[in-house]
Amino acid sequence: MENGGSKGDVPEDANAHCPGTQSEEAGKADSCAGCPNQQICATAPKGPDPDLVAIAERMATVKHKILVLSGKGGVGKSTFSAQLSFALAEMDHQVGLLDIDICGPSIPKMLGLEGQDIHQSNLGWSPIYVESNLGVMSIGFMLPNPDDAVIWRGPRKNGLIKQFLKDVDWGEIDYLIVDAPPGTSDEHISIVQYLQATGVDGAIIVTTPQQVSLIDVRKEINFCKKVGVPVLGVVENMSGLRQAFSDLKFLKPGATGETDATEWAMNYIREKAPELLSVVACSEVFDSSKGGAEKMCHEMGVPFLGKVPMDPQLCKAAEEGRSCFVDQRCSASAPALKSIIRKLIKTG
Repeated sequence: MENGGSKGDVPEDANAHCPGTQSEEAGKADSCAGCPNQQICATAPKGPDPDLVAIAERMATVKHKILVLSGKGGVGKSTFSAQLSFALAEMDHQVGLLDIDICGPSIPKMLGLEGQDIHQSNLGWSPIYVESNLGVMSIGFMLPNPDDAVIWRGPRKNGLIKQFLKDVDWGEIDYLIVDAPPGTSDEHISIVQYLQATGVDGAIIVTTPQQVSLIDVRKEINFCKKVGVPVLGVVENMSGLRQAFSDLKFLKPGATGETDATEWAMNYIREKAPELLSVVACSEVFDSSKGGAEKMCHEMGVPFLGKVPMDPQLCKAAEEGRSCFVDQRCSASAPALKSIIRKLIKTG
């Protein structure tokens, strides 16, 4: 599809001959009729943005900026963002985690920061700190009630993202991890435009193995290519279930329903086959028969960073807002995540 806008300002799903989001004709030209971005483009401010200077000054103290993206929701993107931030902080890096998922901010819970409030100083908004070298910013800290729905149109979302970049005092940090909402909509266009002048290291894209997720990941990769953001790699999350045999629950089906047979089964195993208690049970939850993310990366020419198995202990760590690396409980997922993070650090 050919578009009329300059490289980096044409949405991935734009109509042919798109004038570009920064054009005075954006949302108004004949070619804009029927485009899903028409209303956003027509109402967004055009021309040089004076706030970009303030953003550039604020981002000058940030060495590396990494976006964490996903084509669709529910693939574990925020869990990955949280654990990536924990891991980098535990490597003695200074880390900031910015949550720009305005309508679904889950980062405060995943870092154990629910109920915290943002404070202001003469330097700007202060991040909420998990540790002295791991700060977090999210709209979740601004909601009077965590159950409140954020019902905002695009321009208001974009305004808050700009304010996060312009007003949050991160200080001198090594990494700013940006947890974005799923898809390729206005938040993604905004974060890229606001950070373009300061440089973005690239994007990590999180997916699951099944085709319904990979279809959307291909769009995410094409979005990154069109807006000039390097793809650092793709992570295949929930890549099969891995669970210690001793943690399994057993049910016995019957005419009146299911009954818990865990105690009976475990006693039987201890008596007849105790060696099974040290085995890890594996199951392919999603269909990966067509090659999963690794094959898709080969076809699209982007790096494949690795697979993270579905680990109930990792889910529990996310629910409890803690790192999966501090003990041996996440024995299936923590080594996989560490391997992926080592690749990122080495590549970077």
